[in-house]
Amino acid sequence: MRRLGLGVLMAGVFGLIVAQTAPQIQAWFSPVRTVAADQLSTSARPGVWARISGQSERERRIKELEAEVRDLARWKAASISMAERMESYEAMLNALGEPPARGVTARVAAESDGPFSETLLSNAGRAQGIEAGSIAVNEGGLVGRVVQLGERSSRILLVTDFNSRVPVLGESSGLRAILYGARDGMGSLTDLPEEGEFILGERILTSGEGGEFPRGTVVGTVVYQGDTARVVLGMKSGQGGFVRLIPPAAIPKPEVIPPTPPQVVAEADAVAERTER
Repeated sequence: MRRLGLGVLMAGVFGLIVAQTAPQIQAWFSPVRTVAADQLSTSARPGVWARISGQSERERRIKELEAEVRDLARWKAASISMAERMESYEAMLNALGEPPARGVTARVAAESDGPFSETLLSNAGRAQGIEAGSIAVNEGGLVGRVVQLGERSSRILLVTDFNSRVPVLGESSGLRAILYGARDGMGSLTDLPEEGEFILGERILTSGEGGEFPRGTVVGTVVYQGDTARVVLGMKSGQGGFVRLIPPAAIPKPEVIPPTPPQVVAEADAVAERTER
């Protein structure tokens, strides 16, 4: 039996060598070897265990995240370059930008009844430095404006209320309009320009007109319902129960300068004439 087994083993080894070297036999086995290699290759097709354990899904997600990180790195470099260029332009033009935002973070709660249908109550008032007309924002964007102020509380009229009016502009298109709330929780636009349309998916920002809202605060993004442009409000994505109350960005009126007395004007003219002589 040992001799027989040894003979069979040697015959098998000899047959394998012949299959690897003989061109005709190798041509017969080549398709089988190709299919087997494709099935066993883990790089081309995930195995059964990889699909069951979720390894293939994790690897696919890792590749997607790596591609996203590369894209974000390119955008970061472009934004840094644009910010430096903008700072140099503002320095050359001696331009005055928006004043630095200062505010108070307050906790808010929904109001079941009140003079408005869409309001919130915050636990910050005059004692915390809140002013009438302060702007409320959260991590998603503009929430509303303080319409009633107490010593330790304030009432915020949400942008979803029909009585709310916010001057806005499109970030990409530059078109201006007035945003007001609707019952479906989205924003509607009125006073639209006669020429041009808002771009689908572009961000809507506060325009700062009227001095009630600071310029550049995110309000939402544009969607179209038929031919009507609507706004998906960004405040919906930030429901953490806290808002930041920022003082209104109203530009103060110029101070009234009293008129110069005629005697002072005459003395100044006389001094100027003597200086010229």
